[in-house]
Amino acid sequence: MTPSLGRRFVDAAETRKPDTAGMVIAGVLLLIALVIFWDASAMQVATTYGMGPQAMPYVIATGMILLAAGNFWLAWRGDFPARESFDPKAIVLILGGLAALIAIIGLGGGFILATTALFVTTSTAFGRRAILADLAIALVMTTLIYLAFDRLLTLSLPAGPLERLM
Repeated sequence: MTPSLGRRFVDAAETRKPDTAGMVIAGVLLLIALVIFWDASAMQVATTYGMGPQAMPYVIATGMILLAAGNFWLAWRGDFPARESFDPKAIVLILGGLAALIAIIGLGGGFILATTALFVTTSTAFGRRAILADLAIALVMTTLIYLAFDRLLTLSLPAGPLERLM
C-alpha cells in the first residue's frame, strides 16, 4: 500500500461522524422490540407442553434488538453509506399500495386482488416500469400463495370474486 493511499484511508476514517438519523432509527427499533416483549408477556395462553404461541414474539423482538444494536453501532461509527436524495414518490406509491390493499380487502375484493395491487405499486416504487408484466407476475404469485394457504395449510385468507372461483 502506498503512503498516499494509506493516508487517505486514515483521513477518511478520522472524518467520519456519528449518523444521528441512524441512531434514531436504532432507538425506534429498540422501542418496537420492547413493545413486542411487553405484549408477549401479557399473553394469557396456557400450554401443556413445549413452547406456546408467545415464543415467536420473543424471537422477533430479540432479532429486532440485535438489529437495533447493529444499526446503532454502525451509526455511531459513521459507517453508513451516503444517503441518496429524498424522493417522496416511492413512499407515496408504497403507502398508496397499502391503502389499496386495505380498501380492496375491506370492500370484499379478496386476497389475490389486494396483494396484486400492493405488489405492483411496490415494484413501481422500486423503479420497475413493466407494469403489465408485474401485474401478470403478481396475479400468478398471489394465486399460488392463496392456494397454498387455503388448500395445503387449510388457513383462510380474505376471499373475493377470484377466490370464490377456485
